[in-house]
Amino acid sequence: MTFSLRTPAPKQLVETDLHARARRATAAVFAAQGAAVAAVSTTVPAVERQLGLSPLTMTALTVALALAAGAGSFAGLAAVRRLGAVAVMRGAALVAAGALLIVGRAPDPAVATAGYLLLGLALGGIDVSANTRATAVELHYGRSIFASFYAAWSAAGVTGALLTAGMARLGWPVADVLTVHAALVAALALTVRAHRLAAPETSQPAAGRRPAPQGRGLWARLAPFGCVLLVAYVVDSTVSAWSTVYLHRTLGASPAAAPLAYAAYQVGTVTGRACGDRLVRRIGPAAVVRTATLFTAAALAGLAAAPGWPYAVLAAGCAGLGVAVLVPLCLASAGRLRPDAAEDVLARLNAFNYAGVLLGAGVSGALGATGLFRLAYAVPAGLALVLLTTARHFGASPGAASTRVGG
Repeated sequence: MTFSLRTPAPKQLVETDLHARARRATAAVFAAQGAAVAAVSTTVPAVERQLGLSPLTMTALTVALALAAGAGSFAGLAAVRRLGAVAVMRGAALVAAGALLIVGRAPDPAVATAGYLLLGLALGGIDVSANTRATAVELHYGRSIFASFYAAWSAAGVTGALLTAGMARLGWPVADVLTVHAALVAALALTVRAHRLAAPETSQPAAGRRPAPQGRGLWARLAPFGCVLLVAYVVDSTVSAWSTVYLHRTLGASPAAAPLAYAAYQVGTVTGRACGDRLVRRIGPAAVVRTATLFTAAALAGLAAAPGWPYAVLAAGCAGLGVAVLVPLCLASAGRLRPDAAEDVLARLNAFNYAGVLLGAGVSGALGATGLFRLAYAVPAGLALVLLTTARHFGASPGAASTRVGG
């Protein structure tokens, strides 16, 4: 038996280094978005108090932010086609930092509304550009790495939530809290550099392969992934946007303790996403979706029935662990439907994303405003079980075999 002692060719080493740099730059933008979402989610009670807003008005602002994010996704698609994904990622993240400053320093509700709308547009732009770039980077790696980008998102969310909790403990005003968050988002955005990715050897269609579906055919192929994404974002927005308020109003948590549910939720998502790619390669995406669905439903039921805020914090962490892998699995599977036009596919898929955010943030906020926050967590627990019917589509998604390549 002989062993090859050849070292990788210089070209291979250069390409590997470029891919690693591209991966780090993309992860930094995911982290910037996670930090921005954490900032706006964990400061809802403080902004409400500072501007004297009613719970229903705050709910309307949250819904407006989600609507703006939907518009930002399609505006981001046009910008990606014109400027490229990396430039849009960096620019949108810097705009998000500026929007956080506007919200924090707003002298009246009108200016705060403008800040929330601007933030929504920026988050939508990050969504389509960062996911497009992540799809391209995963294609070059030839194995499942999508969950690692969302792990960076969640890790930044944990940091943001803990920052809010710590600064609230010290009695900082919300203007200073959001200024610190804005500086963190801007710092992450400024680390992003463009790294050219060489054309993958497998980019040409195989002989005899049917062309990827377009138009109505593409919408039909996206539907199973869209259903999962919709429910995942109902869960995510319900926990992210309102867990701080739920702990404060319903469970009697102090302003310093209330953000801990959001932090625990993001710790759960970091943990789940850190293990997600390995699980997909080991047991397959369909099995991962079924397991995550059952775990998420159980955790949401626990959150709804929590007798006190420490139990709610634990349940929120478990919910994050369950829902963690669903979003990256959907996006990776959908992006492989048409690798040559991933930005188009992902922009369409974002319609389900923002529908879920609107349902979760809007309905949960309305229920919370009437004192029915527990019901706001019980309903998504039932919705999560619907996802069991979609799991088989993940096992059969195009390119599924490629997710099992490598380690």
